[in-house]
Amino acid sequence: MTITELDDENTALAYDAVRELRPHLTSEQAFVEAVRTQRKEGYRLVASFDATGRVAAVAGFRHITNLYTGPHLYIDDLSTLPSARQQGHAGALLKWVDEEARRLGCGEVHLDSGTHRHDAHRLYLSSGYVIPAFHFGKRLP
Repeated sequence: MTITELDDENTALAYDAVRELRPHLTSEQAFVEAVRTQRKEGYRLVASFDATGRVAAVAGFRHITNLYTGPHLYIDDLSTLPSARQQGHAGALLKWVDEEARRLGCGEVHLDSGTHRHDAHRLYLSSGYVIPAFHFGKRLP
């Protein structure tokens, strides 16, 4: 497996993997445009490629600072194609993000995960993540 950061030229390679997590993204073009917009806010996208050269998993993250943790990396998106699950791609991406966080001087990495994603939770817990809080959200009319 090979891990590579994707840029504007090859963002579309990540579409199938991201769509597993974000099914509302119904076109590759809309996905690429959304990533382009998020990149203006510091979003980065890294992919794990399988032996055939296909993107098997992706991680989208940002380097942010807040009062709670100071500088840290926040993983917005971590998704693996169903056919590539249980092959170590997501774990390798989490390790890559850890290394990038250290390189950038961050002391922590954070992410949120849907309550129904039990397999992902097992991976996060076995990778050293803890559950320090609940995340609350509210849709505005």
